[in-house]
Order: sequence, then C-alpha cells, then structure tokens
Amino acid sequence: MAAGTGIVHYLQTSDAITHAVAWVLLAMSMASWCFLLVKTWMLVRAKTQGPSALAQFWQAKTLAEGVDVMRRTDRERIFLPLAQAALQASEADMPGALLARVDRSERVLRALRQALNTSQRRLEFGQVLLASVGSTAPFVGLLGTVWGIYHALGSIASSGQAAIENVAGPVGEALIMTAFGLVVAIPAVLAYNILGRLARQLSEDLDGFAHDLHAYVCGPEAHDAPAPARESQRDASGRRVSAG
Repeated sequence: MAAGTGIVHYLQTSDAITHAVAWVLLAMSMASWCFLLVKTWMLVRAKTQGPSALAQFWQAKTLAEGVDVMRRTDRERIFLPLAQAALQASEADMPGALLARVDRSERVLRALRQALNTSQRRLEFGQVLLASVGSTAPFVGLLGTVWGIYHALGSIASSGQAAIENVAGPVGEALIMTAFGLVVAIPAVLAYNILGRLARQLSEDLDGFAHDLHAYVCGPEAHDAPAPARESQRDASGRRVSAG
C-alpha cells in the first residue's frame, strides 16, 4: 500500500466526528459481543439442563422435594420460579384476605403467570441490544463514510489537485467506515436470530411446565369437588340409591 494511505492514515488525518463514529462502532461491537457470549452460555446451559431438571422434578415424591431438586439442577433459574410459585400458591392460606375469595385455580394461575413472565423476561433480556446494534450499525458506519468523503473532497478542492490518484485514496479510505459498520452489524443480526430461536424454544418448554404444574396443583381439588353430588344415598328402607 502506498505511503499516506490506509486505515491508520485515515484515522490519523480525520477529524473529531470521524473519530467519534469509530469509537461508537467500537463500543457497539464490544457490547454486542460481550452480551452474545454471556447470553449464548446461559441459553445453551438452560437448553441442555432443562430436560434433566424437569425429569428429576417430576420424579420427586412431593412438590416441596421437587422444588429442592430444581434448585440443584436448574442452575440458570429458568424453570425454578415456576416451581416455587406453584409451591407457594398451593400452601397459601390467607383467611380474610381478598385473594382468599378467589378460586384456587385462579390463584395458582395468577402465581404461575407472574413467574412465567419473570422467566421469559430473563430469556429475552438483551435481545433489544442485539436488534438495535444490528439495525443501526450500518447507518452509523455510513455516516462516517459520508462525512469522510466530504472531508476528503474538501481537502482536495482546497489543494487544487483533482487527479484520480489523489481522489481514490481518501475516498477509498472513507468507505472503510461502511465496512466497519457491516462488521459490527452482521454478528449482532445472526446472534439475534439464533439466540431468539433458543429463547422461543425455552419459552415453549416454560409454557408446558406451567400448564403441568397448574394441572397438578389444582387437579385433586377439581376431581374432589363434584364428589358429593355423585355420592350414593340410602332410602328409607336402607337400600343404597344414586344421588342423581
């Protein structure tokens, strides 16, 4: 590469606006890569540990034992909030409180919904960052390119040297900023799609787990409720007759 050209020379001869654009792109790249690595580690661990944690949970003898098992197996705390909410809702006894007037099934459903929202927010945390970086980084790089070309053409016009070899170098260096923007944006977009797919799969597992917990906690009460209407009774002669 000829003397006086290249990325280093462009950054050394550029002004504060170009430097600011470069620093913004660097910060966006570092933030997206740090989050990408941390979020990938969390989602992959949750995806691999989830089936084993659920299997061991349902093998427990009681709901309290299942929660203790979940604390040891669900290290990413994705399914644990649901199990804890089900346990607390099943043991809740608040005579005189407003919530006591609500049907038990609705109380359990409310607790599970809140826990489900907590787990889903944990799964979706940071997705906005990746989406923002992926959508804005190319335009930030384009801003640096446009300003660099303007700055280069202004310098050429002031010097009076408009030969092609004097124009190609500065303009080509300015186009590097667009490439920087794409280098920052492409990994963020790919990570957003891949991690979003993993988060959706875990969200589906959470929905199924919440449904199973609701059926477990409210099942016995639902089956026992109609029992008195089906009980047999004795008539005046002592024979057993159906209540229906």
